[in-house]
Amino acid sequence: MIVVVGARGTIKDVDVFLRKLLDFATKEQIVLQAVNADAVYGKEHLLSAADHALRSWSQGTNATNSLALEILLYAAGERQIQKAIKKMGVKTGRQSIAFILVDTKKQRGNRKAYQSIIDRLLSTFHMTSDEAVLEGNRDTLKHFGIKDQEIRTLPAHKYGDLILEKVAMVDVLK
Repeated sequence: MIVVVGARGTIKDVDVFLRKLLDFATKEQIVLQAVNADAVYGKEHLLSAADHALRSWSQGTNATNSLALEILLYAAGERQIQKAIKKMGVKTGRQSIAFILVDTKKQRGNRKAYQSIIDRLLSTFHMTSDEAVLEGNRDTLKHFGIKDQEIRTLPAHKYGDLILEKVAMVDVLK
């Protein structure tokens, strides 16, 4: 099961935040990734990235030794970790964040079963839930290098498909 959560909060130190995130994930027995929500174009973007990452792990074609990092690569549409971090990594300061939670052991069946984990996650990091941060816009598309000419080829309700294509292209780049 994959769950995506939008939130707002402040990160004082990225390294400390990432260590705490890993500790939290280990304690909860989940895979957990946090990305800059300003670079996200809807929940489908991150669900697709997580699906691709899980598939690469099951097929032995993963590029990293961490499923969380593999999710970041797919979400960013990149094959290089540094480029992915630059494009989608969390930063110091007040920001919108998207969390991707993956239950690889399939211990929980639905989002409701995750709610206590989500509540603890938000509390631990002093964040507030805000699903609106997951909505993308034209700036998000441009952040991914999608040109105006390409954007104009689709109606607005199909813009997310351009990002899903970037996620899927990571497999081609291998």
